[in-house]
Amino acid sequence: MPSPLKNRIALVTGGTGALGRAVVKRLVAGGARVHVPWIVEREVAELKSYLGKLASKVTLHSSDVTDESSVRALFRQIAERSKRLDILANICGGFAYAALEETDAATWKRMLDMNATSAFLCCRAAAPLMKKGGGGRIVNVAAGPALNRGAAMMSAYAASKAAVLNLTYSLAEELRPAKITVNALVPTVIDTPANRKAMPKADTSAWLKPEEIAEVIEFLAGDASRIVTGTAVALNKS
Repeated sequence: MPSPLKNRIALVTGGTGALGRAVVKRLVAGGARVHVPWIVEREVAELKSYLGKLASKVTLHSSDVTDESSVRALFRQIAERSKRLDILANICGGFAYAALEETDAATWKRMLDMNATSAFLCCRAAAPLMKKGGGGRIVNVAAGPALNRGAAMMSAYAASKAAVLNLTYSLAEELRPAKITVNALVPTVIDTPANRKAMPKADTSAWLKPEEIAEVIEFLAGDASRIVTGTAVALNKS
């Protein structure tokens, strides 16, 4: 059976994080060649160790996807090296938990930059490459509060993820004629080291494994999802 993503070119933002690593591995194992921007050098070593021999199919770029000029340079490198882009998975993101009066402007801006601006800049840069190649797949990561009318103590985070969700809906309509699908994942709590550290007494049995989310992204990145677009895919363990 042929690899479902054989010879596809992908970009995974946030690809050196806990969820991002799982997504990169899944796409590479499926036959794709993956570009990964990074900021923290320690995480690069962790990604290479996690991937093992599969690391040879990954191209790493020192790049800040919240910065417009950095994103332009990143996509220029992708175009020069790979000539096209078939898959964009916007995994880059951040979280903030605080009461409104304890949320400063810097936190508000950081949430918008990490969650919404990064997705906007990369989607905008990816669209021309995907159109040139005849189509593509974009997967963004939203969050429960974006669908559920917000959440207490999460105003900045919820607002930024709502922006991601509405960006997804808008781009799905705009890019449909170009055969580019745009979907968003809406996960519950993800089982990452950072979340376990932040919630040491939580019941983790219902938390989502990064590998489970990566499976869904692989589906949305492939041919079988060609008629799925403009969808918020809720991810919950039953």
